[in-house]
Amino acid sequence: MSTSDDVRTSTSTGDAPLTLTEAPAATLGLRDAFGLWANLGVSLLLPVAAVFVVLPGRPLSTTIGAIVVGAAIGAVLLGLAAAAGARERVPTMVLLRGLLGRRASALPTALNLVQCVGWATFEIVIIAEAASRVLDAPRWPFVLVAGVLATAMALRPLGVARVLARYAIWAALAAVVYLFVEVLAEPLPLLTEGAATSFWTAADIVIALPVSWFPLVADYTRHVRSGRAAFTGAAAGYGLATVAMFTLGVVALAAYGSAGFDVIDALLAVPLGAVAVLVLVSVELDEAFANVYSTAVSAQNIVARADRRLLAVCVGAVATVLALTFDIAAYEPFLFLIGAVFVPLAGVLAVAYFATPRGAWDTSDTAPARPLLLLPWLAGFLAYQLTLPTYFAGPGAGWTAWWAARQADLGITPANGWSASLVGLAVAVSLTALVILPGRLCRRRIPA
Repeated sequence: MSTSDDVRTSTSTGDAPLTLTEAPAATLGLRDAFGLWANLGVSLLLPVAAVFVVLPGRPLSTTIGAIVVGAAIGAVLLGLAAAAGARERVPTMVLLRGLLGRRASALPTALNLVQCVGWATFEIVIIAEAASRVLDAPRWPFVLVAGVLATAMALRPLGVARVLARYAIWAALAAVVYLFVEVLAEPLPLLTEGAATSFWTAADIVIALPVSWFPLVADYTRHVRSGRAAFTGAAAGYGLATVAMFTLGVVALAAYGSAGFDVIDALLAVPLGAVAVLVLVSVELDEAFANVYSTAVSAQNIVARADRRLLAVCVGAVATVLALTFDIAAYEPFLFLIGAVFVPLAGVLAVAYFATPRGAWDTSDTAPARPLLLLPWLAGFLAYQLTLPTYFAGPGAGWTAWWAARQADLGITPANGWSASLVGLAVAVSLTALVILPGRLCRRRIPA
């Protein structure tokens, strides 16, 4: 099939192209982008993760401040990648060809495939867990239903995105507002339990949520009409939803969590909370669908002519099987590891892309290798781990122990309270500027 035939096929279907060789149609506006990303941010995973951002013994306002700061940082990084995707009209992993080269882009692609399958599994787990508690039924049937529905949605992603942006967001908003009204009517005592050890470790958890969408964001914003609309829609939509959902989790724990530190149980304790939670459970399908779809699209960076529908069915099946046996206790270290890998990469991409002249970003099959830009990414990852090593128990404990030993070698206090995300980001951005900017300045000095 010729390229022109591919373009016509993609345009005529009115949905996302089936292969990477087809051109995407730019059919989404600011309202669509904002609604989609706000809806993706309204997720039960965020209030569940609130247990990790609570600063025990500190005023709730301090924890909420960490949520706002973390959401703002993560949302800006997300928005910058969203804008680049809209300008270049390619998925995120293909966008990274311009950063690292065609072959080297396979490295972040492989990491993203692992991340996307993990997130799809998390989403199916939380849907099934919440539904089983509300309806007092076994969990496994809900796992199967959620997996099948998310996979089916991934077959028509743009159609689903429009429905989510224009209709589902209102149901989600109504449920969230109702829960806030009920929770805030209760006394909010000081929380004495929580996993955060400082303001910045709490912010790191929040940063990880928007940044976890960084490797996926252009898969959707390549269909947005302008970079400005893509930036505003993704950053504002997901950022505001992140603040709302984390805050809901924190105040629900304060109001109803004294008998046990569990957010879902706390929300179910709200009058008619079961109904509101069921609404959020149904809306949660969009996150599972998005991760299934983006796993398929990311894989196309390596196998460009593979049909995303077949890939999505395979991914959905794997995530569903994993969800049947998944342990939600592994959630916190997974979040930190996501931050350690993708926060520095987001910084490298932002500096390199916006320092490159418009039209010069090469995402073709012949995009040249830029091995020097692997160094800022690696340095940012190392800086993140040395600031706050990702904690794993059991078989993964050796990983944590090794990084703790390196901290000791460098005289870094384990309980330093620093933001690993900001340290890793600062290192990555600074080194990228050192690699990119001298070359640009030299080219400017050469007479035409």
